[in-house]
Amino acid sequence: MSTRPLGVAVIGHSFMGKAHSHAWRSVGAFFPDVPAVRQAVLVGRDAARVAAAATAYGWESSATDWREVLTRDDVDLVDVCLPGHLHAEVAEAALAAGKHVLCEKPLANDLAEAESMVRSARLARSAGVRSTVGFNYRRVPALALARELVASGQIGAVREVRLAYLQDWLTDAAAPMTWRLRRETAGSGALGDLASHAVDQLRFLTGHEVTSVSATTRTFVAQRPGPDGPEPVTVDDAAWATLETDGGAVSSLEVSRVAAGRRNSLTIEVYGEHGSLGFDLERLNELRVHDRDTHGGTATVLVTDPGHPYVDAWWPPGHVLGWEHTFVHQAADLLRAIGDGTDPTPSFEDGLEVQRVLSAVEQSAADGRRVVLSPAAAAAV
Repeated sequence: MSTRPLGVAVIGHSFMGKAHSHAWRSVGAFFPDVPAVRQAVLVGRDAARVAAAATAYGWESSATDWREVLTRDDVDLVDVCLPGHLHAEVAEAALAAGKHVLCEKPLANDLAEAESMVRSARLARSAGVRSTVGFNYRRVPALALARELVASGQIGAVREVRLAYLQDWLTDAAAPMTWRLRRETAGSGALGDLASHAVDQLRFLTGHEVTSVSATTRTFVAQRPGPDGPEPVTVDDAAWATLETDGGAVSSLEVSRVAAGRRNSLTIEVYGEHGSLGFDLERLNELRVHDRDTHGGTATVLVTDPGHPYVDAWWPPGHVLGWEHTFVHQAADLLRAIGDGTDPTPSFEDGLEVQRVLSAVEQSAADGRRVVLSPAAAAAV
């Protein structure tokens, strides 16, 4: 591995598989300091479809049996882009085979699976095998800068955080059934799909852990058209929660896939004792900064200048970056950690902590009461 490019296998070639394929195809061109990779194989269930996707996305080969792929000596890193119910089986098998693993979020469909994956990751880590979870919004330059500003104390101790991730692709009751609407394949609805990102951002930006949750969830459309007629929707369409943290902050959380007019709207506001930060995914190159002591007002920072996180790899100042760049940054960070022999972030432990919060949201909504989370759950696994 020290004298040849790392062979990458992506398992899954739909939405996320396409985004990740773009990242593996581009990462070496823009981050030449990280270990080189080769796109060894793209894996899918349908031989004809995955072969066509492999050709389109720049892969050397395609395959339909992920287990056979794990036996290949030319595959060093496995990128899991599958529905949630398949994450644990594939990721744990890859780690056991000595392959580095990138697993899409959420880490798992439930706490038991997430805990098992953490145990597998720790065992593999002791042998130098690295693993990470695909929370790609950590790699938005504006949010990476926001984390730096919070950590530096520029806005003071964080008091309040507002998180809202709203989409509208399920607003129409006639929208067809998909695996994302079945609990057995998706685990949850807007919670796992959208709240996982939001909760990870709360932890990432503040460094706090969630200590209690009070929540409500709703399934507004109870059934959807399936291939054999109407099918029951067994996951949530939307959720609302109040989260308290061990840093003394309180956060509001709202996620929905039925918010008409919101195509992919993630907004984050962080309020500290001396200032505040604001972010809108629909303006993802901008960070709104209010610093009472320094600026005396609010400035909108265009996060495209040299020295801003990740930006040195790309275009001249002012030339904006896009959503797809976050996956390139994610690949670069993982490769750099592999090359340096360090553990990448977010870790499987981070994925477990997010899963704990999602589980607490569901429990609180079901029981109608506030749920208190015990500290240091990952350490107890």
